[in-house]
Amino acid sequence: MSEKIVGVIGGSGLYEMEGLEEVQTVAIKTPFGDPSDSFVVGVFEGVRVAFLPRHGKGHRIQPSSLNFRANIYGMKKLGAQWIVGVSAVGSMKESIHPGDMVIPNQFIDQTKGRPSTFFSGGIVAHISFADPVCPVLSQILYDAGKEVGATVHKDGTYLCIEGPQFSTRAESRLFRTWGVDVIGMTNLPEAKLAREAEICYSTIAFATDYDCWHEAAEDVSIGEVLRILSQSTKIAKNAIRQAIKHLPDKRECVCASALQHALITGKKFIPEKTKKDLEPIIGKYM
Repeated sequence: MSEKIVGVIGGSGLYEMEGLEEVQTVAIKTPFGDPSDSFVVGVFEGVRVAFLPRHGKGHRIQPSSLNFRANIYGMKKLGAQWIVGVSAVGSMKESIHPGDMVIPNQFIDQTKGRPSTFFSGGIVAHISFADPVCPVLSQILYDAGKEVGATVHKDGTYLCIEGPQFSTRAESRLFRTWGVDVIGMTNLPEAKLAREAEICYSTIAFATDYDCWHEAAEDVSIGEVLRILSQSTKIAKNAIRQAIKHLPDKRECVCASALQHALITGKKFIPEKTKKDLEPIIGKYM
């Protein structure tokens, strides 16, 4: 079996991964509280996969209440080297149609006070985040989307808003002037934390609507979102299965050593509890 471990965080519409063998359900406790749900760990095509429903089974956790730190910490503890975050988004461009797949490479943060770092409690680190997704994983996901017949857009900017409400019409028009490509509520905290944990991260975003800026299209509604998602979920699963086959055996991207020069606090000043809590993340540098 390959030593690679791939994490999949399923968003709206993606609550399970079929086709896994040797399946186990793993509940993980973290210093940051409980993850969204138990992890489902299994083997696909000889690669170990750890799946987590982002909003919990039954979609019971809203975006602002998600424990992103626990979710990513749990993936790190399981040994995940790669994470694919799947999510529903609104399209902010005429050229990105509902049902299209987008692999964004940039983010803008419009959330409000969500914990999005592991480094507090007596330790400081400043990771480089100019390019917030793994370029290797993003290319693999793009190619996989094309292979399974999806209409795929590579690169572009994901605007992450607080939610859980959708945008006002004034907000949607303002965001359009920023040149963003899609709008969602979840993936930026994941990307930040994954980089701090030295895990390669990329997003599969499925456009479900045109937010509320489009004069000819209907305003976004949850019913329409769910209808598009039901069509997109199968494509997402097939793309992930295809991508898993093409992951390299060795990671040589910036993600794998993101903390090498980012830890600022001297080792002797880091509280022992913090060292223990963050051992899966900083252990190799201690």
